[in-house]
Amino acid sequence: MVTVCTVLPPTERPRVDAVGDGCFATLHADSLRDVLRAARTRRVDALVISVHRCHGDELPAVARFVREFPAIPAVALVSRHDGTATEALLRLGATGVRTAVDCTEPGGWRRLRELVAHPASPVAARILGRLVPALDGVPHDTRIFFEVLARLAPVLTTVRRLARHLQMRPSTLMSRFYRGGLPSPKSYLAGMRLLHAAYLLQNPGLSVSDVAYRLDYSSPQSFGRHLRAMLGVTAGEFRRRFPFDVSLERYVDLLVTPYREALRAFHPLNAGMWDQGTHAARASWAG
Repeated sequence: MVTVCTVLPPTERPRVDAVGDGCFATLHADSLRDVLRAARTRRVDALVISVHRCHGDELPAVARFVREFPAIPAVALVSRHDGTATEALLRLGATGVRTAVDCTEPGGWRRLRELVAHPASPVAARILGRLVPALDGVPHDTRIFFEVLARLAPVLTTVRRLARHLQMRPSTLMSRFYRGGLPSPKSYLAGMRLLHAAYLLQNPGLSVSDVAYRLDYSSPQSFGRHLRAMLGVTAGEFRRRFPFDVSLERYVDLLVTPYREALRAFHPLNAGMWDQGTHAARASWAG
C-alpha cells in the first residue's frame, strides 16, 4: 500500500485518514525534520503538507525535501481559507512544491485521494510500464511473476523468500527456469533489486547506506559486494553510471528481450495446472 507522510494540524489528520482508508496509509509527522528522517529510513510515496502548518521557519526544510527527494511528490493542502493561506501557498511554490489541493471545494478530498494514492512515478509502476509491453504474449502466470518481482523485490532478499511468497519450493522454482532455458530466478530477482536501488539513488537526500538498509541488505558493505559481483562497480560508480532509466533498459535488454520466445512458452507457477486450461489455473492460483 502507498504510504503518505503528512504534516498537518491535529484536527486535519482524521479527515486525511478517512480519505486514505483502503487506499493509502498515513504517517503523520510533527515537523519537516521528522519527514526528512522518515524519507531516509522507510518507504514514503508522497508528502502532504498543510498550508496552515507551513510556518516561515519550516520553509527551508520543505525546499530541502523537494531538492533531496524529487521522486516523492509533495502536495500542499488547503482545508480552510484565512488570511495566511494564500501567502503560504506562494511560499510553498517558491520552495518547489508544484501541486496544491483546495479541500474546501467540492471534490477536493477526492482529488487529494487520486493524487497521492497514485503518485506520479512510483517505482513499481515505472518498472511495469516498461516491462509489460516487453512481455507481450507471455502467459498470465509469467506476468504475475514479474509483477511480484516489481512490487516486492525490496523485501524479497533471497530466492527462498520469493518461492515462499509464491507458495512453492525454491528447488521447484529454480528447476522450472532451468528447464525453460531462462536465466535463474536469482538473476531476475537480483536485477530487480538493483532497479529499486537505482530508483532510490535518484534522491540526493539518500546516502548509499540509507539505500542499503531500505533494501534490507545486512550492511552497506553487503550492498557494495552485491554491486561488484553483479556489475563490477562500486556503489558510487553505480549511482553515477546506472541511473534508473539506464538500469531499467539494461534489465529488459539482458533478461527479457533475448528470451522473449522462451518466456511466451513459460509457466513459472503451477505449471501442470496451466496445461489443463485457464479455468483450472485460476482456481489453483486463487486457492
